[in-house]
Amino acid sequence: MEFRLGSLVERDFTNADLLVVSPAIPLSHPMLLAAQRAGVAVTTEIRLFIERCPATIVGVTGTKGKSTTTALLGQMLEQKYRTFIGGNLGGSLLGLLPQMCAADAVVLELSSYMLEHLRPMRWSPDVAVVTMIADDHLQWHGGAAAYHDAKKNIVRFQTKDDFAILSEENAICASFATDTHATVSRYGIEGRAPFLLRIAGRHNQLNAQAAFAAANCLGVTREEAQLGIAGFEGLPHRMQVVHEEAGVTWINDSIATIPEAAIAASQSFPQGKVIQIVGGHDKQLDWSTMCRELARGCKAVLTIGEIGPQLAARLRLTDTEVRVIECGDLQRAVRAAKSMAAEGDFVLLSTGTASYDQFSNFEQRGEAFADMAKQP
Repeated sequence: MEFRLGSLVERDFTNADLLVVSPAIPLSHPMLLAAQRAGVAVTTEIRLFIERCPATIVGVTGTKGKSTTTALLGQMLEQKYRTFIGGNLGGSLLGLLPQMCAADAVVLELSSYMLEHLRPMRWSPDVAVVTMIADDHLQWHGGAAAYHDAKKNIVRFQTKDDFAILSEENAICASFATDTHATVSRYGIEGRAPFLLRIAGRHNQLNAQAAFAAANCLGVTREEAQLGIAGFEGLPHRMQVVHEEAGVTWINDSIATIPEAAIAASQSFPQGKVIQIVGGHDKQLDWSTMCRELARGCKAVLTIGEIGPQLAARLRLTDTEVRVIECGDLQRAVRAAKSMAAEGDFVLLSTGTASYDQFSNFEQRGEAFADMAKQP
């Protein structure tokens, strides 16, 4: 066996028996195209698992909310089934296949990348859950329409015996009903009893309703669902309380890499009490609605990163009274927040875009924020 690191040699791809690729590799990658021309089979870890999994599979996708929904759903299903959680959340489940049987339940968080690679398999899960859909990963997919189309693979190949759980609040998600043969179940907040949650935000209540709609298709009662999630305190970097001092609460929502997520986070707290840090890598998205909502609802907005100046200018055009401070980087933003935060305020890292201009990923950005918040 030969290991080759740091370089791509075409013969390694064209002479292979099988390529197992990361789903983050675009299908248009020259080495994948060369392998396909040479007749080499191409697969992914998630496809290998799905092809061999004996259990009922529940798939969860969306632009935002899919990780929290996956976690909530797993805890609900554990009240009735032996449950395994994997895919884009957690580690690979391939090693656990020998432990699984037909009576088990598997919850897979599926990214748009995974779903695009799964398209040739013509597979969709027994139960598909779609959270809010907005625009993201446009460069990888080649545009919004292609991104949305990749997401539709989660329902596209379902049968009449399957279930599609779709939001009644998100128009793009709701439109997926025309792309599936499954029984469609709608979820929302209006007219439904709320779940008692330890995590803040209307969007998390919506995530819980989505999880229950799926769990209920598999026989989980509302009482069982509530019992399952009673102790759920959220996932890291998702509305995570990382520090509390002098009546000021510091919230790490670094996962908010699209404008809609930053708006939802901001609106989870009282108006005029949020000091929000926004900005980062320019993903070429529309930030106009985010700037309007933050200017209206925040005590102050602190901008950082590549698009910080652009956001600051847009915020000031939106509302001349809004308090905007161009901080440049996260350390200066945290210092500014400490200087102005008063008892009852929330300092919220919910940037509305990616971190790649100053950090390796959103996790590194969130961890840095948490560390800085705790420093005197």
